[in-house]
Amino acid sequence: MRVPAIPIDAQLEAAELREYLGASYDHARLERYEDQLESELEEVGDEGRLYRTSDAYLYNLTAFAMTATKLPYLRDLTKIVEPGGRLLDYGCGIGSDGLMLLEMGYRVEFADFDNPSTRYLRWRLERRGLEANVHDLDAGAPPTGFDLAYAFDVIEHVPDPIAFLGALEESASVVLVNLLEPEEGETGLHHELPIRAILGRARDRGLVRYRRYHRRSHLVAYGTEPAVGIESLRSRIALWAGSRRPGA
Repeated sequence: MRVPAIPIDAQLEAAELREYLGASYDHARLERYEDQLESELEEVGDEGRLYRTSDAYLYNLTAFAMTATKLPYLRDLTKIVEPGGRLLDYGCGIGSDGLMLLEMGYRVEFADFDNPSTRYLRWRLERRGLEANVHDLDAGAPPTGFDLAYAFDVIEHVPDPIAFLGALEESASVVLVNLLEPEEGETGLHHELPIRAILGRARDRGLVRYRRYHRRSHLVAYGTEPAVGIESLRSRIALWAGSRRPGA
């Protein structure tokens, strides 16, 4: 399979946010994107409410998209599903990953809580002349039948990671997520994950791909039906091989 080039454009990320916010744009907030979320959480007092109301995430997610941290995840996605495939960007935020994939020829839909980030995403779609559904998770589950559902740097924020994976599995034939190991001094918005249990879940359902990136990020893709026989054996071998062949 020919892997298409991924059109990351850090300058466009910043320019669109500046244009969207207009006179209220504050470049200093983009530069201190990590610190301001903690301050906003103290003011809001509740994580669930923060994710539904946060303006700081506009800056945080923009800055993070500009770092190209998720580039290896996107490259792996393109090795699993070819352009034209139907994808669900679950926990999409401002939608930077899905927008790139739309422009590469994928059929992408987005899912998240209705919040400032998804309202910005709708504006970005219109600005770029793109069409895609943006599903409000408070209004119900997204559609099913996707080729692949992915969530990058999302699962560490949820209170029940296994239930989160179950929602992804209901939506698509393949699930692709990354699992972050805890790091000293990181944001309190990151919850420790049962990584071993999740990798076992992936193995039992038929591992498609496994890599470790940035030293602590386990990227795993797996099917949503139980693996049996030779497929189960292949999953175990793939998990072992991936653990011994870390990425960047």
